Amino acid sequence: MKLLVTGGLGFIGSNFILHVLKNFNHQVVNVDDELTGSNHKNLTEIQNSKNYEFVKGNITDSKLMDTLIKDCDAVINFAAESHVDRSIDNAKPFIDSNIYGVFTILEKIKLYQKRLVHISTDEVFGSLEVGSASEMFRFNPSSPYSASKASAELLVNSYVVTYGIDAVITRCTNNYGPHQFFEKLIPKTIMLAHYNKKIPIQNQGKGIRDWIFVDDHCKAIMRVLEDGKSGESYNISSANEIDALTVVKKILKIMNKPEDLYEYVQDRPGHDYRYSMDSSKIRTQLGWLPTIDFESGIRQTIDWYLHNKN
Repeated sequence: MKLLVTGGLGFIGSNFILHVLKNFNHQVVNVDDELTGSNHKNLTEIQNSKNYEFVKGNITDSKLMDTLIKDCDAVINFAAESHVDRSIDNAKPFIDSNIYGVFTILEKIKLYQKRLVHISTDEVFGSLEVGSASEMFRFNPSSPYSASKASAELLVNSYVVTYGIDAVITRCTNNYGPHQFFEKLIPKTIMLAHYNKKIPIQNQGKGIRDWIFVDDHCKAIMRVLEDGKSGESYNISSANEIDALTVVKKILKIMNKPEDLYEYVQDRPGHDYRYSMDSSKIRTQLGWLPTIDFESGIRQTIDWYLHNKN
């Protein structure tokens, strides 16, 4: 099988490519525009693989996407502007990539009748005080980023209903692990702690996220690619809800750093308090289960960053 992976130099996309090339005999073409969060070092170990090809380009480029999608069997769309704070500062890049880029892909999927796995986020459901969102839960995005991702999902669904394309959607909770961009909480905490610098924490560390090790996410995406039903969406979560302050303190403890090596900073506008999803559908229908608990996953992550800090 020949897979077109969009945004494959980013955190999750690069881990997915590594997972595929290590465990399957698929060909992978990676198209990435080398924007914020992209890093060729993420794929150094497979850059000379006969089954891997890199193409620099943007998913909004209709001519390029025509060429690439025509020549593949399936598209896994990771490409997205993905940082909430940056979407608040300037929403336009998020609209361009996360909506218009998805539209461009869908037009080619429709034309060439390929399979699409579109990677979305738990943030489309907004902040939940209680309970967990199932796949049928209503959208309630809080930021330009999450609104653009919700819009993309609606576009994908409309192309399934109207044009009969073969597409599935996955939504995942907060990922952590190797190769994550340093602006995110866990790698930022590890590196600042390593240099004995204060770790900034918004919302007094009360924000709750469900943390999943990136390898578990990649395995779930492959299950959806292989057996997911067209027109369906699948929530991917680990039932591992932890607030930000607890995450920071756990990292400091493992690294033998002072417990108070952090400081509270001004919260972002519209900060979501808690994300939570019910992933019973993918567990029962596709047989996926997370395998890496937070304790072992965070230790692996700390070790990776300390050995790859340069």
